[in-house]
Amino acid sequence: MGAGSVLRTLTIQDLAVVRHLDLEFRAGLTVMTGETGAGKSIVVDALGLLLGDRADSTLVRVGAERAVLTAQFEVNDRPALVDLFAAHALGSTQECLIRRVIGQDGRSRAFCNETPITLQVLREIGGLLVDIHGQHEHHSLLQRPVQRALVDEYGKLAGQVQAVLNAYHAWHGAERELRALQGAVEPGTRADYLRFQLEELTAARIEPEALANLEAEHRRAAHAQRLGAGCDDATARLFEGERAAARSVALAAHQLTELSAIDPNLKSACELLEQAGINLSEAEREISHYRENLATHDTRALEQLEQRMRTLHDLCRKHRCEISALGEVFARLQTELETLEGHDARCAALETESRIARGHYTRAAESLGAARRASAEQMAGAISKILRQLGMPHAVFAVAIQSLTDPSPHGSDEIDFLLTTNPDVPPRPLRKVASGGELSRASLAIQVATASGAQVPTLVYDEIDTGIGGRVATTVAKHLQTIAVGRQVLCVTHLAQVASAGTNHLSITKQTEAGVTTTQADYLGAANRVEEIARMLGGAETTARARAHARELLAG
Repeated sequence: MGAGSVLRTLTIQDLAVVRHLDLEFRAGLTVMTGETGAGKSIVVDALGLLLGDRADSTLVRVGAERAVLTAQFEVNDRPALVDLFAAHALGSTQECLIRRVIGQDGRSRAFCNETPITLQVLREIGGLLVDIHGQHEHHSLLQRPVQRALVDEYGKLAGQVQAVLNAYHAWHGAERELRALQGAVEPGTRADYLRFQLEELTAARIEPEALANLEAEHRRAAHAQRLGAGCDDATARLFEGERAAARSVALAAHQLTELSAIDPNLKSACELLEQAGINLSEAEREISHYRENLATHDTRALEQLEQRMRTLHDLCRKHRCEISALGEVFARLQTELETLEGHDARCAALETESRIARGHYTRAAESLGAARRASAEQMAGAISKILRQLGMPHAVFAVAIQSLTDPSPHGSDEIDFLLTTNPDVPPRPLRKVASGGELSRASLAIQVATASGAQVPTLVYDEIDTGIGGRVATTVAKHLQTIAVGRQVLCVTHLAQVASAGTNHLSITKQTEAGVTTTQADYLGAANRVEEIARMLGGAETTARARAHARELLAG
């Protein structure tokens, strides 16, 4: 498949009169021909449904439960599709398989790479892949954003468009931050409240070391009676009475010291007992000192400690945290206070930033607007010329540019394509032109004029040649060939001049056998192509003259 070939296959099952039809598509200009009623338009209708057209039960072939349409696209990781696929988790964009199932009740389901998608997503995907001309619902050229993009592409204004977009985002970014600051709680009131909270926390001494000391002191004071009784009991056991541990150790040490004179091996034990006596004496002093300090914790001191603990617990409830997290709360409140204290300065800075950014945007938008007007004038002249070549001698194409009330990321311009085909009628918006033939040829003219910048890789023209013939038909054929350079173009046609211009020729035929109607599609070789074009030229009977004319057309 060539670089411009995007639509690879199309399968139609039980749609209208088509039971089953498998189609493969190629690069370049593919013309589709066949007798009236053979099914050429059904191919276009099927593509339309796969791109998001509304479905109803009348589309399902009589006797079938449902219609199933499947198209495979080669998309080569196009950036816009990559973003769209990522947003909806549709997998790789190397290939895109779209399937739509329409039931007898008119309800339909759509899938992309086997993932269910909404009709809106289907339309977004289809809009990036295929543009169908000749049917109002797929005229992307009627949409103002597309028209604006075409003017920009025609004038090669991508750099200026990006500059406007960057300036817009800078301006509105500053505006959003400024509104957020201005819409917050009154800074002065909030700052005063934060200072009060910080003073509360500071007075409560919430430093980790102070909290640890407070908890230890409170625990000691709360259990002072038990601690004192325990110390008194230990003192009695160790140091008081005939059988006190200290006295027993001293007597044992004295006795072994005397015995060590007989056997020196007892000296080690004597030293250990002597050390034990020293340790007991130090323990006695420590216990006595602890007992004296413990006695100073009276009831009033305990009440003060418990009041401090209650204060801390109240702060924890207020800030919804544990005691150990009060320090983090303090830091957070302090940061917020510092931010608020800089509120006025930040607001002033943002106002200046916004004013400067808006100035940049205004200048960039004015420059872009001027460039757009120049591009639009040249583009309108080129399209008008092509329209006249396409059999619309009085056609005037114009591009109206009006200033927007509200600036947008794309500038301050609203662009509208206008068209008139009569010398006594002023140009009207293209989207309001009623004639399908006029719309179709206008679309062709726009595509030819802007071919180098077109973004949609597959274009479908459904009987664009309706109502024309002769020299105009030849002109249409040449323009279609121009558009097809580097992309894929499918064209349903009844004109031999257009059919002979195709790179590929797909013949759609209908056959009825034993009461069963089938539709078939075949690519024609050289000989068969001559016969088909001769049929289109000669009518009911194919003559030698028609075949000769067909060969001339194919020879170019």
